[in-house]
Amino acid sequence: VEARAGALPKVEAQREKAQRWLFPSASAADGKLTRRRVAQILETAAALGPMETVCDLFSGTSRVGRAFKEQGCFVHANDALDYAYVVAKALVAADARDYPRAVVEPWIDRLNALPDVDGWYTQTFCRDARYFQPASGMRIDAIRPVINEVEDVGLKAILLTSLLLAADRVDSTTAVQMAYLKRWSDRSFHPLQLQMPPLLAGAGRASMVDALKLKVSADLVYLDPPYNNHSYLGNYHVWQTICLDDRPETYGIANKRTDCRTIKSPFNLKVQAVDAMRTVISNLDSKFLMISFNNEGHISLEEMEEMLHGFGRLTRHERAHKRYIGSQIGIHNLLGVKVGTVSHTSNREFLFVVERA
Repeated sequence: VEARAGALPKVEAQREKAQRWLFPSASAADGKLTRRRVAQILETAAALGPMETVCDLFSGTSRVGRAFKEQGCFVHANDALDYAYVVAKALVAADARDYPRAVVEPWIDRLNALPDVDGWYTQTFCRDARYFQPASGMRIDAIRPVINEVEDVGLKAILLTSLLLAADRVDSTTAVQMAYLKRWSDRSFHPLQLQMPPLLAGAGRASMVDALKLKVSADLVYLDPPYNNHSYLGNYHVWQTICLDDRPETYGIANKRTDCRTIKSPFNLKVQAVDAMRTVISNLDSKFLMISFNNEGHISLEEMEEMLHGFGRLTRHERAHKRYIGSQIGIHNLLGVKVGTVSHTSNREFLFVVERA
């Protein structure tokens, strides 16, 4: 509902500048702040010394894991959600030498040439909700069933990632899928076209395990857990549905999957977040830990530092960070009339580094 209130003319320009935590090749969505954040992580890690193995424990869209692989590290990307696992299999685990253009592009050409289908995705995400223009929805309806025919699991993940990348380039949201814009974004008028994903040469690993149950051994483990009560499933429920292709029951104006109401991480609950973080770190066998967090999360700076001091020598990096654009759109009602005020436009982003004994 908040994002649908983006009826003011300036909102579209702000939306194009909004930070996106999605895929590396979606250049229109790749804001400077996002690139700086990844660059800071890489620079901080480089200062710690050579890293051969890295685990991205909450990999999401694999932006950080892929960046470490690009640096020559063996990366293990893990996440509990299906869409994240699919992306990790393509952008981290897949070896570009096993899936060259000669293998992937004939499939992409075939998928791009399919005739439109006006089906479930078009109705659910383009008419009942407005994440994509109907023309893009009909491309998803045409392409998604054919990807199910692919028997090679690595190739299937690559093609699904290509579809998500293509959909990301033509969506009409403010970065996450909690809601969508009232007016169509300029990008939504572009045709949905699959492209070769940015695969990297070299080995990697992808897993889909609850972070509280995963035991990991690596030189460096990077953690970017949920900060607050907004679950990653709710933020990216459209990608989850496209990857599962299960056509679930949905609810609300945003047409979220009904399991968004029931699937929550302990990190989404203030009373459990500290204990959850302590449990996760206790399962890790690594020389270094790197944790991203901010001052608006369930775990306070004092609580985080007190806990991390118990695991080794702690260093904290801090910088100001522009808040998600939805915090500004949300002060308008459904007619685009300003009905509130913005409390603050930036927060403090923390990058904690722990050198373990």
